[in-house]
Amino acid sequence: MIHSFNIAIVCNSLAGNGYSELLTHQLQELLDTQQIPCTVFMNDWPAQFTGFSDVFILGGDGTLNRFINQYPNISIPLSVFKGGSGNDFGWKLYGVTSFEAQVRRVLSSSPRPVDAGNCNGRLFLNGVGIGFDGEVVRSMGRKKIIAGHLAYLGTVIRKIFFYKEKVLELEYNGRKEQDRYFMISVANGSRYGGGFMVAPQAVVDDGWLDLVIIRKIHPLKRFFYLPRVEKGKHIVLPFVKVDKVKQLTIRASQSVAAHIDGELVEEKEFTIELLPGRFLFRGMK
Repeated sequence: MIHSFNIAIVCNSLAGNGYSELLTHQLQELLDTQQIPCTVFMNDWPAQFTGFSDVFILGGDGTLNRFINQYPNISIPLSVFKGGSGNDFGWKLYGVTSFEAQVRRVLSSSPRPVDAGNCNGRLFLNGVGIGFDGEVVRSMGRKKIIAGHLAYLGTVIRKIFFYKEKVLELEYNGRKEQDRYFMISVANGSRYGGGFMVAPQAVVDDGWLDLVIIRKIHPLKRFFYLPRVEKGKHIVLPFVKVDKVKQLTIRASQSVAAHIDGELVEEKEFTIELLPGRFLFRGMK
């Protein structure tokens, strides 16, 4: 079975402060020892992957987001190896596993369809965060390239007391609501920021996006509840609402910071929709 592979390895050499490039060389050596043909594309990715059986992606959530938006209609199986500073979607697919164990699992597994989403024309796999977590990504700037969870957590702590909730209008599941919101997450995966379990109930192949709404909360209470958000224990709190959606529109009177798979955007309106079973992935737990 394994000799039918012809694998394209795509790498973002900047991901993980160079760690993804190191993993690329390790992966190439592992495949060579098993006589599995592979071709490495370092940063300059091809126009298409004709003739390849699979694509192995080396990098974090940002690299994966870049890939699916560059190849939105790719139909061959994908695998992502956690080589970035934020590897939340890779964690969701594969859990905590060694690099060598993941390679073995990927090579011995059949591909499975995974949902994606579209926000204002940009595809995502992990999720969209509007409000506070968008502001965190904006405040981090380039720091998020070289550091993961600690950089994210440090920025959260600096911003958490002074962030002002935004008045937003939400339209989903046949109803409208308007309120002051601390943050709104529309999630396919469970985790953001290298470990914050914002949407702990999310499933990547269930045909739904998980909507997590956190309404206005007193600044002093925010810090108290932060560990619960980090551990995914917040969804039972009275100011948190969780729902399942296939489509959602969020409107504001002025531009609001948001992130799409960790990449900053600022808009007055966000139109989000589910793309069921959009991509194939190997090795999922």
